[in-house]
Amino acid sequence: MPIATVNPATGETLETFRPLGPDGIEERLAAADRAFRAYRTTGFPERAALLRRAADLLEADVPEIARTVTTEMGKPVTAARAEAAKCVKAMRWYADRAEELLADERPDDADVRDAGATAARVHYRPLGPVLAVMPWNFPLWQVVRFAAPALMAGNTGLLKHASNVPRTALYLEELFRRAGYPEGVFQTLLTGSDAVEGVLRDPRVAAATLTGSEAAGRAVAAVAGDEVKKTVLELGGSDPYLVLPSADIARAAATAVTARAQNNGQSCIAAKRFIVHTDVYDDFVERFTAGMAALEVGDPLEESTEVGPLATERGRADLEELVDDAVGRGAEARCGGRRPRDLERGWYYEPTVLTGVTPAMRVHQEETFGPVAAVYRAEDLDEALRIANDSPFGLSSNVWTRDEAEVAHCVRELEAGGVFVNGMTASHPALPFGGVKRSGYGRELAGHGIKEFCNATTVWQAD
Repeated sequence: MPIATVNPATGETLETFRPLGPDGIEERLAAADRAFRAYRTTGFPERAALLRRAADLLEADVPEIARTVTTEMGKPVTAARAEAAKCVKAMRWYADRAEELLADERPDDADVRDAGATAARVHYRPLGPVLAVMPWNFPLWQVVRFAAPALMAGNTGLLKHASNVPRTALYLEELFRRAGYPEGVFQTLLTGSDAVEGVLRDPRVAAATLTGSEAAGRAVAAVAGDEVKKTVLELGGSDPYLVLPSADIARAAATAVTARAQNNGQSCIAAKRFIVHTDVYDDFVERFTAGMAALEVGDPLEESTEVGPLATERGRADLEELVDDAVGRGAEARCGGRRPRDLERGWYYEPTVLTGVTPAMRVHQEETFGPVAAVYRAEDLDEALRIANDSPFGLSSNVWTRDEAEVAHCVRELEAGGVFVNGMTASHPALPFGGVKRSGYGRELAGHGIKEFCNATTVWQAD
């Protein structure tokens, strides 16, 4: 795939970039290694000051970088501004809390004596240069939620971003440079995916994190396993959205529209499978379909646009294949199911609601990366949970009910990294984020995320 900025609203190639050759990659690897040896000795106050400066610069740049993001991957510019603002918040959160999150841990005195020591503690140390292989769908947020904790822990970062968001990737490198980070602490590797294995196998690279497809995760995990290097993987998701009889159906349906259509439907944690109790099925489907059909589809740079184009032409073709397969096997498209007739340029697809979905359809097992919702009818909670867990993915989940016993049952039974009750899945710096099954392993954000790329060093001491 060429490294280029292609406007998904028009299909026009705006700029192409020459990928780094072997010499360029070597130069950056050497710089990351040199920088780590000095940067790891800095204190938390110094690191926090740098990260706060980066947050201030990004906050000032929000209007400009939002347009860049929208032009590269098509999300509505209002959503791009919100993404940038979220990054600012996460940077400040880690700047304020990293020292506390990574403070030495001390066991109870009785346990210390039982271990034969007079003193003992757990001390957290950075690992080294970390390779981040990041996707295009949240081109700022996915990077910052890795970089903010990793840099505060004392690591250095090497960003291999998706090939269709090079301007955003270069902006991020420049942002950290402008903030005053030493040379080599955060660098962009403008390369294709074929260079990832070589970088990961380099002995100077200590670990890797990847957000992306299951196939990409498998490839990186295989290389990292061969090299015995730590990885964190956040892969695909096909999150269930359970609606039970005691729910506020109007609110559940309105939230469902946002949960499915956010980021033009191209989000790993977007709700994708809507599993509705039969007692409220008709009411929910009517409201949900009306909401999806009413979404404003159009130029993502227009303030009124709610759904822009898909990021790539191939992505739209993949989505069309899934919808055509479902309809061909008996599903009904309650709305959408085609390209907008009034938008001939660009990679647009109408918000779509599919009912009558069965396990025989590809949408039952495959992730729909676009504004397409699969709706199921469930006779009771047990059937709803069976449908929800009948997926290779387990990123997050949503449950709508006012019954506390049902909440407890769902939290216990849902196979997912998160359970969001009476609301849609979202990520926040204070909450760990990640999945199970083929959605990956490890956690980002919160204290869990900052410790992923640290060496938990046991310190045992006797007189």
